[in-house]
Amino acid sequence: MTSSDRTTAWESVRDQALASMTAPDRAEYDASAIEAEARLQLAEMVYEARARSGISQTELAKRAGTSQSVISAIENGAQVPGGLMLARIAHALGGSLTISSAA
Repeated sequence: MTSSDRTTAWESVRDQALASMTAPDRAEYDASAIEAEARLQLAEMVYEARARSGISQTELAKRAGTSQSVISAIENGAQVPGGLMLARIAHALGGSLTISSAA
């Protein structure tokens, strides 16, 4: 017996778990998945914008009027910045905050 004979693909396990959920549980799961994806996207956007600008977390924090630990928490997804903080970060990087939808 090989190790592949004893393993189950993650997708299969996930699909089985999702199929067994009640409608309210599935709605909560879906909302959490959306939040997690948004958290990761924001973290990546802030990190990439800062890296393109060639400045440190400390410098961005100074320009945005916050602490380096807040910038770090945003970039690693531990903290979700609100709209005002995102606007301050964008301004500190010489840009502006824009929200658009994928049409």
